[in-house]
Amino acid sequence: MAVSIHHLQQWKQNGRPIVALTAWDFLIAQVLDRAGIDVILVGDSLAMVALGYDTTLPLTLDEILHHAKAVSRGVSQALVVCDLPFLSYQESPQQALQVAGRILKESGVKAVKIEGGYPAMAETVQFLTQRGIPVMGHVGLTPQSVHQFGGFRQQGRDETSAESILAEAIALEAAGAFAVVLEHIPDTLAASITQKLNIPTIGIGAGEGCDGQILVTADVLGLSEWRPKFAKPYTDLRQAITDAVQAFSQAVRSHDSISSGTD
Repeated sequence: MAVSIHHLQQWKQNGRPIVALTAWDFLIAQVLDRAGIDVILVGDSLAMVALGYDTTLPLTLDEILHHAKAVSRGVSQALVVCDLPFLSYQESPQQALQVAGRILKESGVKAVKIEGGYPAMAETVQFLTQRGIPVMGHVGLTPQSVHQFGGFRQQGRDETSAESILAEAIALEAAGAFAVVLEHIPDTLAASITQKLNIPTIGIGAGEGCDGQILVTADVLGLSEWRPKFAKPYTDLRQAITDAVQAFSQAVRSHDSISSGTD
């Protein structure tokens, strides 16, 4: 069964948690899809994970399109969503339409994700959804605004900012977003937003009160040299890969057989 946005909305109503992870290439996408992940995000986090940038800001439309195409080729079941990169949609709803339309047409993903919610981004989300483009929202810590926030700091810790984040989430739902990511906000705020919205919330560093959870896959696999405090690694592939490469190197240098013994 291929996952659609309607499945996500049904799962919220049924209390069935939604599982999401990020992917940046064909192999990772294929593994995630076969493991039964519901949503695969081609996140602009690939700017740091795959391309070595310090933030998501330098990522270009052509770069994320390249990765989105590869991810889509590895997926047959999960709902694939692609971030719109920084400055590819903020200028106007018309700009966002051209970029989102190009991503859907050229990459094969099924939806796009936009950071920010109120008021300008809600207008853009409405403009896109009214033209048949499914949009996932994203509020709280929005990485494309990292310099405005003064770093990757938790948002919504005081009453004013918490009310602003709630208002953004409500505005995104009213604009037609099919789901919203809640990133690095207090658990109580995320749970309150989840209760107030009819669309699913996908948390990242926002506690267990959301309808689903997402992390950067490199963090889950223990590949990242640095990861946020809220990102729990479930294995240590960085060390496992290092061990395997060193074992291979030693075998080559010692003139040991490197054949698996199969054709």
